[in-house]
Amino acid sequence: MTELNTAPAATVDGQRPAAAALADWALALVPTDEDRALADRALLDTVAVGIAAREHHILRVGASLTHGGRWAAACHVIDFDDLHMPSTAHISTVCVPVALATGGGAAAYLAGAGVMARVGTALGWRHYSAGWHATTTSGALGAAVTAAVALGLDTGQTARAIALAVPAAGGVQRAFGTDAKSLQIGFAADAGIRAAELAAAGATADLSAVDAWLRLVGGDPEALTLDGPAVPGGLAIKMYPACYALQRPITAVRSALAPGERPDPDSVRRITVRTPAASVQPLIHHRPQDGLQGKFSLEYAVATALLDEWQGFEAFGDDAVRRPEAQRLIGLVETTLDDHGDSLLSGQVDIEVHTDDAVLTGSLQFPPGSPQRPPTDTELAQKIATCLEGSDVDAAAITWGGAGELLRRTLTGPRA
Repeated sequence: MTELNTAPAATVDGQRPAAAALADWALALVPTDEDRALADRALLDTVAVGIAAREHHILRVGASLTHGGRWAAACHVIDFDDLHMPSTAHISTVCVPVALATGGGAAAYLAGAGVMARVGTALGWRHYSAGWHATTTSGALGAAVTAAVALGLDTGQTARAIALAVPAAGGVQRAFGTDAKSLQIGFAADAGIRAAELAAAGATADLSAVDAWLRLVGGDPEALTLDGPAVPGGLAIKMYPACYALQRPITAVRSALAPGERPDPDSVRRITVRTPAASVQPLIHHRPQDGLQGKFSLEYAVATALLDEWQGFEAFGDDAVRRPEAQRLIGLVETTLDDHGDSLLSGQVDIEVHTDDAVLTGSLQFPPGSPQRPPTDTELAQKIATCLEGSDVDAAAITWGGAGELLRRTLTGPRA
């Protein structure tokens, strides 16, 4: 279990507002070996994914963001970053870049990640299913804590930083499939850094603003918990560079195919998918026309799994999504949604591919990389190697002490 130092609780009118309780928790956190192992894996995974996006146009488009904001956007834009399942939030793409940009290390990351996980969980599925982008809503507060710890703020200043981040705690799922999705991540990172700097400069804030905001956007302050490990529930690592909601259907289709064999796409007559409605919440593009939209399309996930040997970067490019054979398969997908569960991994997905000669079937609940099926050392090493391919970065150089300068050098653009 994560150890906590004892520290006096901040009080407001005899009660601790959420901002004060979270600040107390963050500054009292003493990471365990397990916590630090999670932080080190998150650093390696997140920085490698960011480096893979080193030539993406988001770095030019987001030139007005700070280093932390631009790095956060880059670490998210190819949708290969980790996910905290209970909060449905991409925690590391916010907290790793902010920690590095403000001179922090694993302790700053874990404090911010822990707050982001807890706030996101208190926001709950109702918040996410209403269309909010939980990474950016909880992310602004998580970024504020990450920066506050990195900058050495005390508990009172950290609590104010959390409250000062509330005005920027926005972002919606309609941004998915556009540049706005990753830019929202950059906004959250920037907002957290700005909030911590303002708090350090003496800015005041009403700490109860966090409780009020939680209720306004469908969350529950009473659901905030301060026990358990730094990041309760751990983190899911993606095996494919696309929305986490696609990890399961892609793997289910692949499981239906014999190794090295794919059906003739012209022989496919019908494709059926049965899955809980919650598991497709972010999949808003049913007839995708480019790579970004393809990353949020259940129909394209099935198509690429049938057409491509591996669902890597090329499979989610514009040309791949626009292939006539892919567009034909997209049009054959029939989806049946049920009401079981309230998360992206609720229930299971069942897929049938009807060809001229056979019916291929695949079913799956937990995809590789999920907390229930964590990546092996080999799988993670292969992912990191893929992300770093073509760069001059060695995985061994991705450390808390050196990764900030590495990103500064690698993700250089007009602002740097």
